[in-house]
Amino acid sequence: MSAGIGPGGNWRAVRRRMPPWAVWATVLACVAAAVESARPESVTAEQVQAGADIYERNCSPCHGPRMLDPQSAFNLRNFPPDQHDRFVTSVTRGKNQMPPWGDMLKPDDVEALWAYVLNGEK
Repeated sequence: MSAGIGPGGNWRAVRRRMPPWAVWATVLACVAAAVESARPESVTAEQVQAGADIYERNCSPCHGPRMLDPQSAFNLRNFPPDQHDRFVTSVTRGKNQMPPWGDMLKPDDVEALWAYVLNGEK
């Protein structure tokens, strides 16, 4: 009798037949795919550069030049790539000691910052 995979299938039997390393490899592959799919595919080099310029003017005093020395501010190089909405909310409304930038930055500016945080200075 074979273990069915799908609705009503016996996943435990399949899992018991898989070596532990294969289970972990599958989990890691799924996580990597989820993170990669969270990144915007339409980010351009120009958008990243615009984000770098905005960052340098407005964010670097607290988060460090080129995101390299945040001191007491959040280290943006570690910002979770799957939390775009959290980033936008933090930038536009402020968070903790960070002031709100929603009145000074246009939505396109915030998206350029997001592109820079995800793709620049890594």
